[in-house]
Amino acid sequence: MHPITRLHSRTAVLADENIDTDRIIPARFLTTTTRDGLGRLCFHDWRYQPDGSDNPVFPLNRPEARGCAILVAGNNFGCGSSREHAPWALLDYGIQAVLCSEIADIFRGNALKNGLLAIVIDEREHRWLLRHPGIELAIDVRGQYIALPDGGRIPFRLEPFARHCLLHGVDQLGYLLQHADAITHYEQQEQAA
Repeated sequence: MHPITRLHSRTAVLADENIDTDRIIPARFLTTTTRDGLGRLCFHDWRYQPDGSDNPVFPLNRPEARGCAILVAGNNFGCGSSREHAPWALLDYGIQAVLCSEIADIFRGNALKNGLLAIVIDEREHRWLLRHPGIELAIDVRGQYIALPDGGRIPFRLEPFARHCLLHGVDQLGYLLQHADAITHYEQQEQAA
């Protein structure tokens, strides 16, 4: 993982509600244990037509959505079965943050553990962002706010441990490894006692 302190991007909007993990990445693609290449499978059955060509009605296929790293999603994003492949696919696709007033808990936990900002915001601000696709936002992880083009701010909260890991670019194992010397010292003291 890379440290995430600030993310600046335009937004893309997927206003549909209840976008589940199977819609993010269909179960038939869960045979890999690597993250590489999952971006081309992200939203596969929604993004492509049966002949493999781009589906022109899929919002992220529109020219104005290309290159957007911030996704404003409809309520209950990431519901359904738990799968780390969902945040992996979004990240490999180029999405670095998902903003919504309601994000499924398991998806949110998996996302934050894998370096995808899954940010819950106030419902009123969420509705405003849904109506303004393509707006330029800056997400400040340290300050826990989203900066709007007019100077306004949307506050959000991250669980302190998740925030620490994001700011330092470590996952849970990386965090433990940072404390390897202290763990070894403690174990040696316990063995000596």
